[in-house]
Amino acid sequence: MNAGGTRLAPDVSEDEARLLARAMTYKFAALGLQMGGAKAVVRGAAANRAELMARFCEEIRPLVASLRFLTGPDIGTSEEDFAPLRRPEESALMRAPMDGVAFEDLLTGFGVIVAAERALGSLAGRSIAVEGFGKVGGGVVREAARRGARVVAVSTLSGCARRPEGFAAEALWELRAEHGDDLVRHLGVPLLAPAALFEAAADVLVPGARIGVIDAERARRLRAGVVAPAANVPYVAGVPEILRERGILALPDFVCNAGAVIGYVSTDLTSHRAVLELVERRIRELVGEAMRHPAGPFAGGCALAEGFLRTWRPADGMPAGPPVG
Repeated sequence: MNAGGTRLAPDVSEDEARLLARAMTYKFAALGLQMGGAKAVVRGAAANRAELMARFCEEIRPLVASLRFLTGPDIGTSEEDFAPLRRPEESALMRAPMDGVAFEDLLTGFGVIVAAERALGSLAGRSIAVEGFGKVGGGVVREAARRGARVVAVSTLSGCARRPEGFAAEALWELRAEHGDDLVRHLGVPLLAPAALFEAAADVLVPGARIGVIDAERARRLRAGVVAPAANVPYVAGVPEILRERGILALPDFVCNAGAVIGYVSTDLTSHRAVLELVERRIRELVGEAMRHPAGPFAGGCALAEGFLRTWRPADGMPAGPPVG
């Protein structure tokens, strides 16, 4: 069985899909699951999403029916796009909203904040900067605020808004619902370029968009204490080492954002609360173990995943290396 989300954007590439699939392989392995990582990308405009996704679902239907490829929402797609592929009994709990929000998105953001809290000990009074304030970013912000953190910077494709004293989480949600990516234009602060998010002074930085957003140059300028990724493959090769030298904890993306996978494979659980409790326990355990690695938490997460992969995959079936850009 192989699984991973489907991404829709005008500029997605096969190379991006390969790296994301590798990150999924590491995610499943870190969780102790004998599954192959996969990813699909659909190149096209958001305006054509309905037509493109209908065609895509029809083309992959045989793969889904044979369990060779299971997929769901990622950047540019939503759960409704995959309705033609769903069986009535499949993951009903995961598809049911919680507090009016898609549970999968809430769960991913929840896990990211659990990881950040495990790294810092507490989020009370801490500051957080969130890249790509969308479906998952909304879950990040809500859980961060619930645990006492303040959101000092958010970004979308339209720009970046920063305020050292923080933004109200519910106000961000309401503006997102009303204005989409343009919410950053309605926060009462100067609009900056999206990349300004990475220059914000914050205890926690949450990369939440495309791959390779933290390169060596950006890594040397970050003003965060912890990087807790909501999106896969945020680091370029060599970046975790640079961050470690600077005393910044680079948490493994494939652990931080594993909440939804944990939820989907835990089919014996019958309530959202039970899933949240399991996700908190598992991600705290994995981040704690990764942080004990002498080369830093990203290396620790990779060691966890690769150690499990070696128990069931032959040497020539191992990934070509860690999931970095």
